[in-house]
Amino acid sequence: MTPEARAKRGRLIAAFAAVYVIWGSTYLAIRYAVGTIPPFLMAGTRFLVSGAILYAWARRRGAEAPSRAVWRAGTITGLLMLFGGNGGVVWAEQRVPSGITALLVAVVPLWMVLMEWLRPGGRRPHSAVFLGLVLGLVGIVLLVGPGAFVGHGDVDTIGALALMVAAIAWAAGSIYSRHAARPSSAVMATALQMLTGGVMFMLAAAVSGELTRFDIHAVTLPSAIGYFYLVTFGSLVGFTAYVYLLRNTTPAKASTYAYVNPVVAVLLGWAIANEPVSWRTALAAAVILVGVAIISVKGASVKRDAVKAPEPKKEGELVRA
Repeated sequence: MTPEARAKRGRLIAAFAAVYVIWGSTYLAIRYAVGTIPPFLMAGTRFLVSGAILYAWARRRGAEAPSRAVWRAGTITGLLMLFGGNGGVVWAEQRVPSGITALLVAVVPLWMVLMEWLRPGGRRPHSAVFLGLVLGLVGIVLLVGPGAFVGHGDVDTIGALALMVAAIAWAAGSIYSRHAARPSSAVMATALQMLTGGVMFMLAAAVSGELTRFDIHAVTLPSAIGYFYLVTFGSLVGFTAYVYLLRNTTPAKASTYAYVNPVVAVLLGWAIANEPVSWRTALAAAVILVGVAIISVKGASVKRDAVKAPEPKKEGELVRA
């Protein structure tokens, strides 16, 4: 192996490690951040700061200023994916452990398949995908406990419902982003989502009274560390590593973070925050991840086999928790 090949291999390993560990750890960071920082204010300032940095970086690297149509698309995806998707996560983590949150959010591909199938002109999924759908739903029931349907499950019912709404919103935004106007730069696309989503979070913080209730002197050190970790590592380092993977490996390999992140989140929640991991959680995690893997693999094979023009890059799906 040449020195250049070894260097590239090292960069790939580092990028995979960053995406696997950093994006998996953001759920625990959110839990600590919202401990003493109101959730909408925390998310709003986080995304405004990260979005401004990414916007400046994209422009410095030659990206064109976004058109009105691109801003409109960025606003809609910011509403669905960040305000609806990530907003549900940061709010729910006041009630639901970070590991359970990651597992419930991992079912996004399930909702994407259903939406793609049910929308006008949608495509019926591969027969094997139905098995993945069933497994995903069974895993959810196992995770929250059957009692959730009568108001006393193992996981906080309201928090679990908020996470389901968040996953549906993220899936809807991902599907919309495939067909919407977008800039040629993936960095610019994500910057617009962060900026518009951040504005929506700040409006929600103002309406809900978070701005007037917030006391910066009450912020604990763990919350501050969690917040700055989300701004720097979660948004900037993790995103940069993912973009590098998209350019230097296959999309299928880059997307494997979807299977690894929930496992990392559960283990970190157990090891650092003493979140319990019962046999039910472990079994539900296995069932959910198998279902997601089937949906992702079989869904990708259907796209490859279909005779049609190549789909555009799914740049709107890059932002994670």
